[in-house]
Order: sequence, then structure tokens, then C-alpha cells
Amino acid sequence: MNSAPAIDDDSSSLSPGRLACFRFCKNRLALVSGLVLLALVLLVLIGPALTKYDPNILSDQQFAAPSSAHLLGTDDHGRDLFARVLHGARISLLVGIVGAGVSLLIGVLWGAIAGYVGGRLDNAMMRFVDVLYSLPSIVFVIVLITSLESIFKNWLAAIGSPSLASASRLLLLFVGLGAVSWLTMARIVRGQVLSLRKKAFVEAERALGISNTRILFRHILPNVTGVVIVYLALTIPSIILYESFLSYLGLGIQPPQASLGSLIAAGAAQINPIRIYWWMIVFPAGFLGLTLLALNFFGDGLRDALDPKSE
Repeated sequence: MNSAPAIDDDSSSLSPGRLACFRFCKNRLALVSGLVLLALVLLVLIGPALTKYDPNILSDQQFAAPSSAHLLGTDDHGRDLFARVLHGARISLLVGIVGAGVSLLIGVLWGAIAGYVGGRLDNAMMRFVDVLYSLPSIVFVIVLITSLESIFKNWLAAIGSPSLASASRLLLLFVGLGAVSWLTMARIVRGQVLSLRKKAFVEAERALGISNTRILFRHILPNVTGVVIVYLALTIPSIILYESFLSYLGLGIQPPQASLGSLIAAGAAQINPIRIYWWMIVFPAGFLGLTLLALNFFGDGLRDALDPKSE
């Protein structure tokens, strides 16, 4: 008599959260990407304390090749490139995280309200999203920065905020990049809310007299958290790439501040037929590429782990 096959995977008895962690840990590429991302963030946060050079101090050691004194060499103004790359990566990550936060706030609220209320309001709100989709997003951000920067800077200076006035370009990047990145988030949340608002537990809560606001924010939105987290993780690299492109064009972070995009632009400007200072473009571009790859693979791993249909 043949015995029943032994079950060597007890994942069916795990809670949804532990099951998602189990699936994520089985994805080696996503796990390695998460560790790499953690190492990059720690390096950006504590790295400046490991170097004795100030990223904005000029010196007479222009175009020094990588050595024990300057691990990544120096730039055209004699500034230590290792310190500059860490400083630029910090700003690029800050823009990505804050911009994604703005996208999260606008997109979740817009999509949740449209999906839950439905009817004409839903139709009007989503047609507005369609109109914004038809506009080139990067051109919108460029127009926003070039047209409002001086007005915004003067207003901040007038209310007695000189430090914020000096960072007006950075604040506009936060707002502009977040304002063009929420459209897909709104559509995803709307679709999830549309599928949940007819569920039995929502109908039961309505029968008990629970307000629509409480149903939406306390019972429906927590059920779309997994999808929101996944798309948020995939939004951060796209915003970082947008910021790098704008800085490469000279419309993003400006000296003496630096971002990875502005550092790549500075390195590309030094390419000439006589000599190529390769370290000025290889190291910032490599750090940017590694960060984007880690974020994308990590987001893909989260998507697979939080998908209840995943094997």
C-alpha cells in the first residue's frame, strides 16, 4: 500500500504577511537587490563621515585620477568625486522618495474617491486624468520650473525664508515630479476600489450605518496597501531618472549642489579628443545605474511576493 506523499512545504499554514516574506526570500534576485539597496542607502547616509573632503571645497588638484588620496579622483574644480557622488546620490534619492510620496498622496486619494463614489464624479475625475496623460510629463515639469522658479524664490525670500529660497529649484522638483507621477497610481487604486466596494464586508458595514469615509479609509484602503507599496517602489526609480535627466539638461539641481544627473553632465562636458577623464562620468553613471537596477528588481520582487496568485 502506497503512503501519501509527504508535504515538505508548510507555507499554506502561514499568515498572508509571512507568506509574502517567504515568497520574497525565495526570490534571490529581489533579495540581493534589497541588500544592495540597503548598502547604498547606508553608504549615502554615513559615507560623508568617512571622507575628509568637503564636496563643495575647491582645490588645485583638478582632474586627479583615482588614487589612495582620492578614491574616485577629482573633478574639473579639484573637488573630491567620492564626496560629490555621495552628496549627489543623497539629493537624487531625496527627490525620488519625496516625489514618490507626493505621487502616493495625490494618486491614492484621487483614485480612492473616484472608485468609491463612482457615477458622474468618477467619470469626470478619470477624464481629467486622461487629459493629463495626453500631455508630455517631462515638458510639463520643465515649463513649471522655468516659469515659476523666480516667482517662487522671490515669494519665499519675502516671507523671510532665505534657506528655502535657495532651495526653490529642489522644492519645485519635489512638487513637479510628484504631480506628474500620480496618474498611474490613481488608476491602479481606482480599479482596486471598484472591485472592493461591492464586496460583502462593505455591504455589511453600510448596513450597520458606518460612514462612507470610515469604510473607505479604515476598511477598503488597507486592502489595497500591497498594490500601492509595489507601485510606489517602482515609482521611485522613475522619478530619480526624471530628475537625473533634468539635471543633465541643466534644469534640475544646480551648483554648488549636485545630483547624479548633474555630475554625469559635468563629466560628459569634459570629454574631448585630447583626453577623456573617464572617472568623472563612469562613477556617477555607475552609481545611478546600480541604484535604478536595485530599485526595479526590488519592486518586481515585492510585486511577486504580494501577489496572492504567485506560486
